[in-house]
Amino acid sequence: MKISTLMVVVAVALSFAVSGCKYGKANTGAGGGASDGSGLGNADGTEISTSIEDNQEGLLSDAGVGVRPFEEYCTRCTDVDFAPIYFGFDSTVLPQGEVGKIDEVAQHLGSHADRVVVIEGNCDERGSNEYNMSLGENRAGTIRNYLVQSGIDASRIQTRSFGEEKPAIVGNDESAWSRNRRGEFVIYQK
Repeated sequence: MKISTLMVVVAVALSFAVSGCKYGKANTGAGGGASDGSGLGNADGTEISTSIEDNQEGLLSDAGVGVRPFEEYCTRCTDVDFAPIYFGFDSTVLPQGEVGKIDEVAQHLGSHADRVVVIEGNCDERGSNEYNMSLGENRAGTIRNYLVQSGIDASRIQTRSFGEEKPAIVGNDESAWSRNRRGEFVIYQK
């Protein structure tokens, strides 16, 4: 009896961890649009999946196991600077207005085969350090999945999370928090 209770507790905890759910509710975030909550859809009405659960293969955290980080053997590109992708509170959903920014990165990578990208996930200061590290990684993973679905080879993309440790703006109000909930792009050349 005790073992089955423990198994239920572990299963519930894992389901919350996988879904990125902080309070036990669906993570719908800002944006809306597609019926799966991804907030994205193609012009023809079909949905674009960016959920991490749908695209687990090859998701790299800080270059993954056995994969060297790009900065160890590539040179950081200073000739490009892409706008950050901003997320809603407690959300990994790509707001429709942010998708064009990722399309610019995809276009750049598509025309520069010798370049790779590190996507850095960031959060505002609310929440525990552990939660924010996970949320930052999931945000970076969502952006990564969109790039892969746009045709960029997964081996050219690495992700990492800074959680709340690298704020863009220091402050304790929504104007600061909204700029800290972001994914940023760092481009390297092989």
